[in-house]
This record gives sequence, structure tokens and C-alpha cells, in this order.
Amino acid sequence: MTETRWVRITTVDNIPPREGRAVCLGTREIAIFNLGDRFLATDNRCPHKGGPLCDGIVTGASVVCPLHTWKISLETGAVERSGAGAGAGLSIATYPVRVEGDVIVMEVPVEAAVA
Repeated sequence: MTETRWVRITTVDNIPPREGRAVCLGTREIAIFNLGDRFLATDNRCPHKGGPLCDGIVTGASVVCPLHTWKISLETGAVERSGAGAGAGLSIATYPVRVEGDVIVMEVPVEAAVA
């Protein structure tokens, strides 16, 4: 079992509603998204060509990659739409997030939190 810990990321006002921001935790680049009523976190790279998901268009609980319009669920990390079905079965990691006061905190593996 992988050991995890909660890490302070940023204040809620640093991520505008319906947008994402990238943060680096060790060797991981994470995208934190503000859905208006909650925050969600995923790996920041699209499984297709590595596009920066934090720069994508947020639609509902999904993000559309800015490079080739692959649509990815921010809740599950699953590819919901891709070109010619190429992304079927692909996904990215998602991370638990909560808000404490006005600070976003995220649960990450210890090696990412301390690197």
C-alpha cells in the first residue's frame, strides 16, 4: 500500500471558476480545476500527445485538451472522447482534493509530496 499525505496547494482564489492551474509536486505535474462548486485534480498531461490539460476548456466535470480536443473526465480521469476512438480505455490519474478554510489541499503519494 502506498503511503500518502495531504499537501497544501494554493488558496481557492488563485484558480478562477471553470479554469485549471498547473502545480508541480516532485516529478508530477498536476492540474487543479475549479468547477465552481468544488475542486478536482488530475495529472496535467493528456494521454494522447501530452497536451497541458490545465489550459483546456472545462465543460461540466470534463476538460477538453487544447491540442487535439480529447475530452477527459476530471472525476475519473477516463478519456470520454478522442479522435477515431483511439483513446478508448485510456485514462489519467486523479487525486483527492479538499478545501480547508480557503486553502486547497490534495492527497498525494509521499514520494511526490517530499521530492
